[in-house]
Amino acid sequence: MEQTLQALVGILQKAVPTILLLLLLWFYFKVMLFGPLSKIQKQRDALTKGARKTAEESLASAERKTTDFENKLRDARSEVYREQEEMRKQWLADQAAQIEQAREKNAASVRGAKDQITKEAAIARTTLSTTSEQLADQIAGSILNRRAQ
Repeated sequence: MEQTLQALVGILQKAVPTILLLLLLWFYFKVMLFGPLSKIQKQRDALTKGARKTAEESLASAERKTTDFENKLRDARSEVYREQEEMRKQWLADQAAQIEQAREKNAASVRGAKDQITKEAAIARTTLSTTSEQLADQIAGSILNRRAQ
């Protein structure tokens, strides 16, 4: 057993420089490779998170601006529709007023024509009455003249 222990001590004595070299190599890589690599990864993560945050803020801002634009566009459209409706109502009112004026003018024309026709009919009746009396007198005179002969 003693031989085994001496062999084991001998192996450990030979392994100490390798273990020290491995520990030295591990510290060297940690300081020279993994430290800067870790630092770069942290910076990259920070930049990525910053870029994502900036992108999210830009997207939120764009959405707000889009919403504002849509609201303003909707308001502008409703204003245009309101103005068009007011203009249409004004046109209809103007048209109704013009139609009413035309009706009144035509009614006055019709009343004037009726009055003129009534006057002409009265004149015609008077003329017919006078003319019929004269014709009746002429016919009666002519018939009486024939019998008298």
